[in-house]
Amino acid sequence: MGENRKIYAALLGAGTVGSGVYKLAGMQEEDICLKTGAQLEIKKILVRNPGKVREGIPQELFTDSWQEILEDPEIQIVIEVMGGIEPARTYVEEAMKAGKQVVTANKDLLAEYGDPLFEIATENKCDLQFEAAVAGAIPIIRPLRQSLAGSQLTEIMGIVNGTTNYILTKMSEEGMGYQEALDMATRLGYAEADPTADVEGYDAGRKIAIMASIAFSSRVTFPQVYTEGITKITAEDIRYAKEFGYVIKLLGITKLTGKGIEVKVHPTLIPDSHPLATVRDSFNAVFVHGQACDDAMFMGRGAGQMPTASAVLGDVIDVMRNIIHGSCGKIGSDSHKKLPVLDVEETKRLLDRYRPELIVFGKSMVLHKEPVELAAVVEQALAPFIIQAELRQMTLAVDCQQGQFLGDRLWTVEAVQNIVKNCLEHMDNGGTLRLTGTQTALYCQLVIADDGCGIEKEDLPHIFERFYKGKNAGADSVGIGLALSKSVLNRENATVEVQSTVGVGTTFTIRFYRNII
Repeated sequence: MGENRKIYAALLGAGTVGSGVYKLAGMQEEDICLKTGAQLEIKKILVRNPGKVREGIPQELFTDSWQEILEDPEIQIVIEVMGGIEPARTYVEEAMKAGKQVVTANKDLLAEYGDPLFEIATENKCDLQFEAAVAGAIPIIRPLRQSLAGSQLTEIMGIVNGTTNYILTKMSEEGMGYQEALDMATRLGYAEADPTADVEGYDAGRKIAIMASIAFSSRVTFPQVYTEGITKITAEDIRYAKEFGYVIKLLGITKLTGKGIEVKVHPTLIPDSHPLATVRDSFNAVFVHGQACDDAMFMGRGAGQMPTASAVLGDVIDVMRNIIHGSCGKIGSDSHKKLPVLDVEETKRLLDRYRPELIVFGKSMVLHKEPVELAAVVEQALAPFIIQAELRQMTLAVDCQQGQFLGDRLWTVEAVQNIVKNCLEHMDNGGTLRLTGTQTALYCQLVIADDGCGIEKEDLPHIFERFYKGKNAGADSVGIGLALSKSVLNRENATVEVQSTVGVGTTFTIRFYRNII
């Protein structure tokens, strides 16, 4: 049967991926026939300039006429590897309305218009396959749509952009700065001349939107994804992450919450024991959690000519089997649940919170499993050491992005530093208590440490009583009552020395992490 039956396909685009698909189809010609029971023949290739010579592809295959392909009844499969929204969207829609099966690698198109395209596919009983649109050669779309369909998925986390993973790997392992690592990625061909889509998280955002739509059977589009790139990550961030047992990765994350689907892309602190922490250089990986399947991880080459061509050709083989067995269009749309998607601003508000860790005598304990507002963090962290003091009575705060006083808002470490700077004014009996504070893109730290005089644990309540009330505050004091001004804001690392009343040494540290898993 395989020797006599032919299935004809048209290729839209002959760039890096398109030429790779043509080349790989030739290399796998015999195997494709054995696997499907039919021969695959690429009959036409749509290009802008059919007169241009492209190595390894016969010149007679090229055409600049879409109508020639659309109106050819022999062509049953359209392979779209052009990229962009238009004219790709029009071609894909018209192909399916004409009863042709479609394979695409176009993440931009699917992240914006996936749902209406699947409606057209369902109406016309057509296949719309798109494994190559997310994570290149890594099989993730088919597992999400089929293999894991029996499990209620609750979360997906993925390193789905090789450029940013390469940059962060070089910063972490070789001590490079961001710009130096980006320049190297550009020279090696991992980064485009304009790397904005990669380094600002837009590429990963489109991919996580597609995966969220499938995993949660709901429509999620790219504009609904909160994106934060890696351009603000510094060598200092990398150093602190290493010191405290974390690796920084740009993750696409989507999960089910009580309010709906949360979907976002941002640099994330990953414990160095997590499987995603070991994914280096330009490799991609997707980590999936489900109620029945538990944890599963898929890793491999996420981009490149042949890895992407491999995923495209895998879809073509699947479509060929469906054509032969009359089962095209059997999966259909993935958005039958229609769950709400969290607003981008709501997601940003959640990410502008910090997760705290309290360390006394070198022991650490995470105070909250979930991020909380910094005012509440400090209140709980200091509560065991405070006499008659309530942080909730303080209403001033500093917005870390704007550097302005905004009333009851999130507390930054710098705001706490300034409070301490203004409150610990008159401590007796010599000795020095040193306060240091640090803030980077993902991490803040406040350290109150002995510097020669020593601090006994039982004396901490007296220190923090002064922290809240000042030396002469009476029992009826309702808080520190500061009149802060913009002049005390210091966005650099701060060191403040005050006099201490206490004896033997200890260190009291509060760390605050953003974007931690």
